[in-house]
Amino acid sequence: MTDADTLVIGLFEGDGAPKDSPAQVIELLDSGEARASFKALALTHADGKRWLLVGLGAREQLTAERARVAAAVARARAQELSTRALCWQLPDGTPDVGAIAGALVEGTVLSGYRFELYKSAAGAREDSRTPELESLIVAGAGGAEDAVAEAALVAAAVNRARDLQNRPGNDLTPTALGSYARALGEQIEGLSVRVDGRDGIVSRSMGSFAAVAQGSEQEPALITMRYDGTGGGSDEIPPTRPTLGLVGKAVTFDSGGISLKPGAKMAEMKFDMSGGAAVIEATAAIARLRLPIKLVAVVGATENLPSGGAIKPGDIVTAANGRTIEVNNTDAEGRLVLADCLWHAREEGAERIVDLATLTGAVIVALGSTYAGLMSNDDELSGRIAAAGERSGEIVWRLPLHEEYDELIKGKYGDLDNAPEARKAGTIVGGAFLKNFVGDTAWAHLDIAGSAWELDREYVGKGASGYGVRLLVELAKSYCA
Repeated sequence: MTDADTLVIGLFEGDGAPKDSPAQVIELLDSGEARASFKALALTHADGKRWLLVGLGAREQLTAERARVAAAVARARAQELSTRALCWQLPDGTPDVGAIAGALVEGTVLSGYRFELYKSAAGAREDSRTPELESLIVAGAGGAEDAVAEAALVAAAVNRARDLQNRPGNDLTPTALGSYARALGEQIEGLSVRVDGRDGIVSRSMGSFAAVAQGSEQEPALITMRYDGTGGGSDEIPPTRPTLGLVGKAVTFDSGGISLKPGAKMAEMKFDMSGGAAVIEATAAIARLRLPIKLVAVVGATENLPSGGAIKPGDIVTAANGRTIEVNNTDAEGRLVLADCLWHAREEGAERIVDLATLTGAVIVALGSTYAGLMSNDDELSGRIAAAGERSGEIVWRLPLHEEYDELIKGKYGDLDNAPEARKAGTIVGGAFLKNFVGDTAWAHLDIAGSAWELDREYVGKGASGYGVRLLVELAKSYCA
């Protein structure tokens, strides 16, 4: 018998009570109060413990994503009961036990997230909630210990990304984000971090990135993270395994610059660094897991503000690869930052590049919060990302990059236009623009503007979601199989 104060029993349709269940559990099932339909809940007490019965639906329909949702539903009820130690009991015949057990851990850890960094003592008392869950046990998952431990590590990384997202712009400046990344390099074996400021960005001929940063007094940060693939060990990585490149947009506050955004919901633009947060925490998780893959991660961090020194609509800048860009809307700044960061990742040796960015509002119109938008110049990489998304629950939908879209971004006075006047294919136009900065390297762009916050899934509700961390870890794992 476990020491947990609350036991959660998963029920499949057509199954009876688990073997050795106390009489109270059997009575709950016989009465019909406990049901196996997905997300159904029932509670009883026996042997000095709480017994929480959660419906999992049909056995053949149980996926990792449904397990995350069931875990979140159980975690919410357990929290109401002031649970301190929770034990999940997997039913016999659970398919793919490792994936399901890991998903239960993820759903529990993610749904229990709180952000209270700025609550005063008085405010915390006024907003008092039930105690934190102190321990989680997954029973019936023999042989899945590694999957459970990995899921706990990755879920913690997601929650740290959410912490970064939720911090306001006056606290999480580009310099602060660079310091955070540098501290990870000092803590994690095999991970090195370099942070360049304004002078370093300019010296690398990153005129596109520097142009966005020039409107703010805050120092921008070009964050370059490297994981050597061995976690400090001596294992050799097969030469056929590519160096993975991850690139993140981290505009720590986006006012729109001279092309100023409307005031409504502008406070949410602290979330415009969500791609960078996901890349930083995914890189740290990959290093902590000691995955045998070489990795270079690049995060461009800056504010986008209006000032006497800010870039103006109509200005022309030169990116690090020599392409000139007409800046016809300063609120299309993310692609200006990413352009130089993508080229930098390529120059740093990345052989497969994936970038994450809250790039366009158009992706929310097209896909809502269910899918992130995927654009790619490589079918194999695109398929690998889609599969990683299915495993992680962070699903993507591929959008086309037809050559006709290239005509939309051609500049009148320079090579490219960052914001064509024709309101066509807004999300795809962003991807078509970025394609110009990866050369012949296999690349994929993920527009996560609809998924980075307000995801509204049971295990990730309002506020920051940490979207992308789990997907990127799964992608890295796919190269290590």
